Amino acid sequence: MNRLLRKLAMTVMVGSLLYSTPGLCEESPTTEKVAKVRISQGPEIERNDYVVIIRWTSDNPGGSQEHYGVVRYGTNPNELSQTAKSPIRLNPGHSYTVFRVRMDELKPRTTYYYTVGAMEANGKDDGLKSEVKHFTTR
Repeated sequence: MNRLLRKLAMTVMVGSLLYSTPGLCEESPTTEKVAKVRISQGPEIERNDYVVIIRWTSDNPGGSQEHYGVVRYGTNPNELSQTAKSPIRLNPGHSYTVFRVRMDELKPRTTYYYTVGAMEANGKDDGLKSEVKHFTTR
């Protein structure tokens, strides 16, 4: 019984050391937000017969490291009511960020209109918005 209690105490002690290490519990650092985020490349389309991916490069927006690339789209350029988003972790050491957002369940032979943007994981918009672009599925 004593061996079992010693083993249990040792397991708890080692586990508490591993999970109480400050580096493991800290939140991701934030970087200074830029005044205005601009798209430097794209948006461009990557696709095959089943999947469309929108890719673009922008200034690193700063703020929290956890962000989302966001595509708002629809079949009417004045009503972009659908949203696709993809998580990304910003690298504070880079001056730019490459976003890629996958769009699923698109109808064949349909023209879609879209804009791209970005937001922090908490939902705060980065103020990035492209002009309306379009593509047609196969």
